[in-house]
Amino acid sequence: MRKGASAKSPALGLLLVAIAATGCVPARMPPAPEHQAVSARRAWPAPPARPRIRFVQSVSRPADLGVEPSFWERLGQIIVGREEAWLIRPMAVGARGGVIYVADAGGQAVWALEVRSGRFRKTQMAGRGPLVSPVGLALAPKGRVYVADSFLRSIFVLDEDLKVTTTITGEALHRPAGLAFDAARDRLYVADSAAHTVWIYTGEGVLLESIGQRGTREGEFNFPTHVAVDSTGTLYVTDSLGFRVQMFTADGRFASMFGRHGDASGEFARPKGVALDSEGHIYVVEALFDAVQIFDRRGRFLLSFGERGLGPGQFWLPTGVFIDPDDRIYVADAYNQRIQIFEYLRGGGDE
Repeated sequence: MRKGASAKSPALGLLLVAIAATGCVPARMPPAPEHQAVSARRAWPAPPARPRIRFVQSVSRPADLGVEPSFWERLGQIIVGREEAWLIRPMAVGARGGVIYVADAGGQAVWALEVRSGRFRKTQMAGRGPLVSPVGLALAPKGRVYVADSFLRSIFVLDEDLKVTTTITGEALHRPAGLAFDAARDRLYVADSAAHTVWIYTGEGVLLESIGQRGTREGEFNFPTHVAVDSTGTLYVTDSLGFRVQMFTADGRFASMFGRHGDASGEFARPKGVALDSEGHIYVVEALFDAVQIFDRRGRFLLSFGERGLGPGQFWLPTGVFIDPDDRIYVADAYNQRIQIFEYLRGGGDE
C-alpha cells in the first residue's frame, strides 16, 4: 500500500492557482520594470485567502541584483566584444551567505552572483576541459559546490573561486542530474536518470551504495531527476516518469511516496525539482504545467503557485528549486532564462 498518498482536497483551506496558457516566448526577454510594482504584491493563494507565497524578484542577469562584473570580466568583455552577461537556460540553483549559485546548461556555465559584494563570478571550465551540460547543483560546507554535468557523466567539486578540486566519475554514472548534500552525514546523493538509480557518495567522492533500479514498485524508479534531503536525513526523490515523489530514511530504506499521473491538483505530468521549507512542506516543480506544487509531510496537496507565461510569477518549463533557511524560494525558470525568487510567509501577511 502506498503511504502518504496525495489528497484531492486542498489542506488548510489553501486554494489552487489556475494555470493559463499564453503564446510564444521571444529568444531574449528584456527586464520589464513596469511590472515590478504590481508583481511585488503578487501572492498565492488569491484574496481573500491569507497569502502564503509571495513573489520577490526575477533575476535574468547579474544587473538585476545590482551585481556588476569583476575587473577581469569587464576587461574580457572589452577584448572580445562580448555583450552583457545573461542566463541562458538555468537548470539548478542554490543560495548561501548572500551568494546565488546557478547551473546554466544553456550557457555551459556555473554562476556565483555575490549580492553582498556586488560582484559575480562565472566559470565554463571543468578542470582542463569545458563544461558541456551542467544541470545539477548542491552546496556543501567550506565553500564547496557540487555540479553535475549530464553529458560528461561526471560530478565536479568546485571551491569558493569556482575552481575544480575533485572530479567524481566512473562507470556507475550514466546521466547524473539532481544533487543533494547531507552535511551532517557527509553524504552526496546523485539522481542518475539513465541508470534509474540514486547513487550515494561521501563528500570526497567515494561511492558507498545505491538506491533503486528501474521499475514501478516501492523503491524503484523511472527516470529520477531531482533529490533533496532534510535535517533528519530523509531523502526525497522525484521519480519523474513514475509521476511521484519517493522518500527514504537516512539509511536508505523506503519510507513512503505520494503522487500519480494526471493534470489535477496534487497530480504530476513532469515533476522535476524538489525542496523543503523550514516547516517541512514539500515543494515539487511541475514542469509541464509551469507551476510549483506544495504538499505536507504526508503528501497531501496544499497549494500551487505560478502559471504559464512571461511575467513575474509565471514560468516556462521550470526545473530546479532551492529553499534557503529564511524560506526564500529560488526557482530555475529554464526557458524564461531566469531565476525567480519567492518567499514563504510563515505567519501569513498582507498583500
